[in-house]
Amino acid sequence: MVNYLSIFCCVVLSFLASPAAGQDTLTVMSYNIYHGEHFYKSGESNLEEIASVINRVSPDLVSLQEVDSLTGRSADLNDGVPVNQVKKLAEQTGMYGYFGKAMDFDGGGYGEGLLANTSLNVEKVALPIPKGGEPRTLIVAEYPIDKQQYIRFGGTHLCHQYQKNRVAQIEKINSYFSNGDSPAIIAGDFNFTPEQKPYHITVKKWVDAAKLAGNIKRTIPYDNPSSRIDYFFLSEQNWKIIEMKVLRENNSDHMPLVLKVVI
Repeated sequence: MVNYLSIFCCVVLSFLASPAAGQDTLTVMSYNIYHGEHFYKSGESNLEEIASVINRVSPDLVSLQEVDSLTGRSADLNDGVPVNQVKKLAEQTGMYGYFGKAMDFDGGGYGEGLLANTSLNVEKVALPIPKGGEPRTLIVAEYPIDKQQYIRFGGTHLCHQYQKNRVAQIEKINSYFSNGDSPAIIAGDFNFTPEQKPYHITVKKWVDAAKLAGNIKRTIPYDNPSSRIDYFFLSEQNWKIIEMKVLRENNSDHMPLVLKVVI
């Protein structure tokens, strides 16, 4: 009887700890990790420090940008051994890791990463580049908040070269999320400022979380913040923000963003 009771208690506790059992808040993070290299210490890996920041925040979901997977560039930072950076960060944080390759690069891949505190269904969506330039992608996960509902969480890194590409990319993202009525959050390095056309297109369909929170901070570069190009955008449901902040961390030129919302 004692053994059966122990097993039953373990099952119940596991269920209660699962996101599917329901949770009151969601903490998400966005971090452009500069291909795993210290921006201010050229030639040194920043993955251990990135993982330390993530562990301090203890988020449910993390969007990562500028991620290498098994590239020669990652090998140069790791004693000649190529690194799957999402897998490495997943190991260092105890999270599940997913890589969304945007393009082939230096013998491996380059693109987006997603970390989650539970196993998820993840989809990769190629984004248009009508002016040419680097391929870009959107990585999307469905995160369960109870047995019947989920939040869609997307991470991306828009084109840094051409505004025409950024416009086409945000329009593609808008079209993708137009299907379904589940709450959604998109995060990442959008490479536009609030004064520019792509931002105005975005906020016709999305809510700028920093603006809603009344805590607008520049996100790049760390040593002299002059621009805001990293964002969380929320779907048009009513959201209650508990916390929205930019962390003063210098592992990359981009500073990480953290958002905590009531579900």
